[in-house]
Amino acid sequence: MLVDKEGLWYKVLKACYGEEGGRLKEGGSHGSTWWGSLCTIREGIGEGIGNWFENKVRKVLGNGRGTLFWHDIWVGEFPLKIKFPRLFDLALNKESLVEDMRRILGAKGGGDGLWRRCLLAWEEESVRECSVLLHNIVLQ
Repeated sequence: MLVDKEGLWYKVLKACYGEEGGRLKEGGSHGSTWWGSLCTIREGIGEGIGNWFENKVRKVLGNGRGTLFWHDIWVGEFPLKIKFPRLFDLALNKESLVEDMRRILGAKGGGDGLWRRCLLAWEEESVRECSVLLHNIVLQ
């Protein structure tokens, strides 16, 4: 429902709440409780006692087109913007998809053109770590 942008539910929710950065907006104080709960689940927060939702589901990347590289939890327990805050701060496109980053980092190695400035040596090591994560996943 949240990824299939041609599907009816996505179109209905987009009409109700809007879209920002390729994702449906939460809706703020004007959003329904149901929609607010879905948005917190989407962000990996979970709902209720014992975080029942994230304990029962897993993220399937598919082709990587529906997964935000920095914001979604697609590898590990935290989004990469938390694991690599310095790189996230330096990223020109904070709304990159996993598919795009895999293509760019694979083709360019260090990802020239992805950053606001030339990276320092320790920052380049973080990029290599991200690149390894990308190469270890299988996109369908």
